[in-house]
Amino acid sequence: MQRFMNKVALITGGNSGIGFATAQRFIAEGAQVLITGRKANAVNEAVAQLGNNAVGLVSDTGKMADISQLAEAVRAHHDHLDVLFINAGVSLGVPITQVSEAQYDTQFDINVKGAYFTIQQLLPLMRDGSVIVLNASATVHRGFPGNSVYAATKAALVALARTLSAELLDRRIRVNAISPGPVTTPLYTKMGIREEHREATLHAYTNMVPVKRFGTPEEIASIATFLASDESSFIVGEEIIAGGGIGTL
Repeated sequence: MQRFMNKVALITGGNSGIGFATAQRFIAEGAQVLITGRKANAVNEAVAQLGNNAVGLVSDTGKMADISQLAEAVRAHHDHLDVLFINAGVSLGVPITQVSEAQYDTQFDINVKGAYFTIQQLLPLMRDGSVIVLNASATVHRGFPGNSVYAATKAALVALARTLSAELLDRRIRVNAISPGPVTTPLYTKMGIREEHREATLHAYTNMVPVKRFGTPEEIASIATFLASDESSFIVGEEIIAGGGIGTL
């Protein structure tokens, strides 16, 4: 199936995890893909694996200076975008009693502010009838201890999918959100969980999932691919929860 033949997609945080798996799917179905990431070596390694239909852009979603230059960087390779997958995000996993202002700001700067202004800056490149997919989280629907700030940032993305869909109706740009449950991605190694506590924490998360396992990046990528394709043309401003039963069972 070549659902993205002659289409151009940009994935923020596309060098690993869900973003990388989605880039693989898009390319397999005919897309030209641009991925962003903060570290040049990680971006370059990902592009080497993705092949000739991928371009890597070193850009930090948490820095407005980088976001303001992103459209120009895209134009060096393509004159338009058909798909934008806002995937870059961070979770620090800190109880409310220990959250610092810096930790709060980091998560909101990347997960909300960065997402919002990335969309703003890239909208002029997006064709009428294009698609925006936001990577939110099932923590919006199920309380995970130590994730109060992260969950709040992801709830903002779900709301953004609705409001932007209404605002962009005249351009027929659809905006939808995916809310994954626990997924085996590098995010869980970056949450600040001490090594001696990590196994117990991951076990606790697994027990909160009705199907008793973590999802895979490829499972979430398949949903992102669906939402980015014309097959989801009647899905507008909505959210798909992919949490192994979290939020529904």
